[in-house]
Amino acid sequence: MLSLLYQEGPSTEGIFRRSGSAKTCKELKEKLDSGAEVDLACESIFVTASLFKDFLRNIPGSILSSQLCDKWISVMDQGNNEEKIKNIQRLIEQLPRANVVLLRYIFGVLHGIEMRSEENHMNAFNLAICIAPSLLWPPVSSTPDTESEFTKKISTLVQFLTENCCRIFGEEITSLFGEI
Repeated sequence: MLSLLYQEGPSTEGIFRRSGSAKTCKELKEKLDSGAEVDLACESIFVTASLFKDFLRNIPGSILSSQLCDKWISVMDQGNNEEKIKNIQRLIEQLPRANVVLLRYIFGVLHGIEMRSEENHMNAFNLAICIAPSLLWPPVSSTPDTESEFTKKISTLVQFLTENCCRIFGEEITSLFGEI
């Protein structure tokens, strides 16, 4: 999935913004869940993007860990960009290794898409609006106002992560997928 998104996402206008066919997504998700062979290259890239966001939303406790939710939300309120980057790196160190590996690939994809935002109209802000709710959610339910404020804060964080991914995860993030 990530490989396809890395390949096609940068040249796809509105990637992560437009949804894939709900029926196709449901059918493919059932196939994937059952372990059946699925060739996503034959599907719309919007279906792949929708399936990927669904996958992220189904990670227990979220990829950024709901247990660290308060720390993630407050990290953007602390210090200058250098201090924010250091604090984010400390939070990343607290995540399970599998989450960190997946995050590196996710931000490798987002970086690639952002680098061609003039073509695809998906700058870091737009990407964050679309993908942030799939990366972190509060551990308890909240009021609509609290949820709206939370969504704004997590979107700001994801925008910052996307814009600074090379400094946060290392320059090699741009070559994770090799020469595809």
